[in-house]
Amino acid sequence: MPGIVPALFTLLIVDDFQSFRRFISTTLQQHEHYEVIGEAPDGLEAVQLAEKLQPDLILLDLGLPGLNGLEAARQIQNVSPNSKILFVSSEDSAEVVQEAVTLGASYLWKNDAGAELLPAIDEVMQGKQFLSRHVARDTRKELTVPESGWHLSAS
Repeated sequence: MPGIVPALFTLLIVDDFQSFRRFISTTLQQHEHYEVIGEAPDGLEAVQLAEKLQPDLILLDLGLPGLNGLEAARQIQNVSPNSKILFVSSEDSAEVVQEAVTLGASYLWKNDAGAELLPAIDEVMQGKQFLSRHVARDTRKELTVPESGWHLSAS
């Protein structure tokens, strides 16, 4: 009986800092289940690449030139409705995180990416909503929990 071949997930990385995109890309290249199929430095290009590539997951910064991450996410949901979104940002205000959660996206605080990137991606690809430990601790009382709940980082 042949073994079960694990799924390969395609990812689009969107961040205006090339060195951070490189960090994420390098981290993901070490795992055979993830394939980075595109990178974008701004929100407008993110929307265009999402429409063209239809990735399984988009790692999306909030503070992007031109079109910010929240507006890009709204447009991406229209042009690539099956793509999941994981915000990876240094923004941690309750208001911004709430807006991301309301969009159905997950949220990883950029400073926690070294430890939480892979667990966050795994949770999102399993259909769960992920919220970084730092963000959950600092904003949880102020957030409205989505019906599906969310997975809080255990790290």
